[in-house]
Amino acid sequence: MRFVTFEKNKKIKVGLEILDKGIIDLKKIDKEIPNNLNSLIKNYSQFEKKIKSLNKIENIHYTNLDINILSPIPVPVRDIICVGKNYADHAKEVQKSDFGFLERENSIPNKPIIFNKATTSVIGPNDNIELKNDETNTTDYEGELGVVIGKKSKNIKSENALDIIFGYTIINDVTSRKLQNNHKQWFIGKSPDTYCPMGPVIVTKDEIKNIDMMKVETFVNNELRQTGIAEDMIFDIPFLIETLTKSMTLVEGDIIATGTPSGVGIGFKPPKFLKAGDNIKIKIDPIGVLENNVV
Repeated sequence: MRFVTFEKNKKIKVGLEILDKGIIDLKKIDKEIPNNLNSLIKNYSQFEKKIKSLNKIENIHYTNLDINILSPIPVPVRDIICVGKNYADHAKEVQKSDFGFLERENSIPNKPIIFNKATTSVIGPNDNIELKNDETNTTDYEGELGVVIGKKSKNIKSENALDIIFGYTIINDVTSRKLQNNHKQWFIGKSPDTYCPMGPVIVTKDEIKNIDMMKVETFVNNELRQTGIAEDMIFDIPFLIETLTKSMTLVEGDIIATGTPSGVGIGFKPPKFLKAGDNIKIKIDPIGVLENNVV
């Protein structure tokens, strides 16, 4: 199923998208279904059977033109958990760039690099990325596959990791490179307002036949800049979940941004930082396309 959060008549609602057909307003059909995805994910076992029965063309209320699609989780339960340098070619391009800070002597990490993005950085599809929040003028894009956790979990082994996943989405880990470099914990450079576009939907895990074959493509002004598949990750999704849950509890609605392929702006010489008027599209089939403009 394809879950969306949308706005209609100034009211925020949760729905199902039937691809190329329209949107089902779940609350209109069953008032007991939670009207935000954080609550729905937390109580999904209670509503899963009912929601599946509603996922039919005859239940469509709106076309996509009738509503405003928001980030599927406009306010995450916690900061987004992010993985740095998780594709080998990207790790190498960062190390060779003018921003090759940290682990300069060894571009390929031997342990996952984990950092956070603030919840206040989240925006939805077609919202603007605002360069005014980066005084250094070094804003970069990073197309990524996002994992949404469905069960509160601790000490999960890799072989059981997929059991705790609710679904998948698209994330643009927009970054101020100089702020990232200046503040070694990365948090400030990763968290300016509007610097975490997410969406357009969360696709439940049962819709994904082979997670290793999920392909990330990033286009800037229709120029293909990034291409990578999940199979190329240094640390795959089950290993990341095992690593995280060894020491911390993941909760329902947690979001993991799994890393970006090569082709980011700092990988060019000179760097190709984002500028006002740029358009960014990140495509991951079968999730869809996350599109945002830069202002």
